[in-house]
Amino acid sequence: MGIKQLKLDVNEVTIGMFISGLDRPWTQTPFPLQGFYVRELEEIKELKAYCRHVYIDVIKGSSPLKTNLKTLSKSPSGSVRKDLRPSISTSRLPDVAPIKIRENTYPVPTVPMEKEIAKAKNLHREVHGALGKMLEQIEKDHHSVPVSETKRVASEMVDSVLRSPDAFTWLTRVREKDEYTYSHAVRCAVLAILFGRHIGLNKLDLDVLAMGVLLKDIGKTRLPRHLIEKSDRTRTEQEAYEKFVEYGVEILKKMPDIKPRVTSVVKTHRERVNGSGYPEGLRGDRIPLLGKIAGIVTFYDEVTNPRGQKPLSPSKAVAKLYELRDIEFQSDLVVEFIRAIGLYPTGTVVELNTGEVAVVVEQNFKRRLKPRVMIVTDAYKRLLNEPVFLDMEQDDVDKQAKLDSGKYHPSEIERIEIVQDLEPGAFDIDVTGIRDQYLQSRSGSKILSFLKNRARLTSLFGG
Repeated sequence: MGIKQLKLDVNEVTIGMFISGLDRPWTQTPFPLQGFYVRELEEIKELKAYCRHVYIDVIKGSSPLKTNLKTLSKSPSGSVRKDLRPSISTSRLPDVAPIKIRENTYPVPTVPMEKEIAKAKNLHREVHGALGKMLEQIEKDHHSVPVSETKRVASEMVDSVLRSPDAFTWLTRVREKDEYTYSHAVRCAVLAILFGRHIGLNKLDLDVLAMGVLLKDIGKTRLPRHLIEKSDRTRTEQEAYEKFVEYGVEILKKMPDIKPRVTSVVKTHRERVNGSGYPEGLRGDRIPLLGKIAGIVTFYDEVTNPRGQKPLSPSKAVAKLYELRDIEFQSDLVVEFIRAIGLYPTGTVVELNTGEVAVVVEQNFKRRLKPRVMIVTDAYKRLLNEPVFLDMEQDDVDKQAKLDSGKYHPSEIERIEIVQDLEPGAFDIDVTGIRDQYLQSRSGSKILSFLKNRARLTSLFGG
């Protein structure tokens, strides 16, 4: 194996190295006991404040001889293959062809969400059922795996998202009591379809993408449960875990009904454009477009819906993804993904500049920062007896009309803006209940109540 540990003056530490030991006890420093990858310059400054020298693992991280100073402004992620990291994290990113975006391929959704949601609910159950049966059959090692049903629901899921993106998104944003792997796969598939819809992929490509993303973790059926659920795997455990991709490819190749392009999505969804992914360490355009998309949506869902860990808010997840552009993910794909889902996806809990807290219930595809929301607390963060509907775009239009009339001074009218999104679970808000009440309001059963409540809040808080 050669030398693993190397003593190094702290002034020679660079981004990409793995710090495995210090010149003082770990407990006397703020650093994690198990060691860590140096990801940013601030960590180097902090090391200098505590240590004169450190020990680095040249197998896990970059070595002094291979470190390229030009990479100091870039911060590699920890989710890379360990045995490839030393030569990859410092090498020049390969050229990649820019993606071709076919704008206006699909019209702005015209199907009301309340009409699509009923179909989406049934389809959501069918997707989970079909995927569950398929995984159960594979675990039993049977040869007759029900592929056709999964293909059908994947294609119908594409149709549903094309008709009304918010309907299916709602069902995946709300945390139902489902098996994590199933829910993760469905959430990722919806994100992938939304992304593909945004950049104008044709229906055939969307079907392939949806099917591939639904089946991307199928190889985990061959892994022990403790290995799947463990978050702090050792290097050996991580290498064993990464085998799930190859297992998935083996499984799908034995199924004659699975198209090679679907298998390709499964095979490449963990590859990264700088070569730091697995199983083959592919770089640049050796990773197909659908595989790159699958990789981005997988990363995003894993940080916003982690297994057994604190989730990141959507805006923080987007920021983390943006930091990895031109490192692990293709830059223009990252930018377009962010445009596709928006900073505040459906189901996000947000704080308004009025102090009120609200839940995003429907996207505005023309003005992403002005979605439709349900206000759930007052300015003092006290839960309302009943949520209040607000179309932020229409509210903005109405207030602009008041200003244009010349009858109001700008100081008399408060524009409502989203200040920030909040961590999932903030203020114990029942997002599922908010969804249901919003849909009821759209069907007309409670619209008068919402209008009355909004008028009451307007009188209390102005605007």
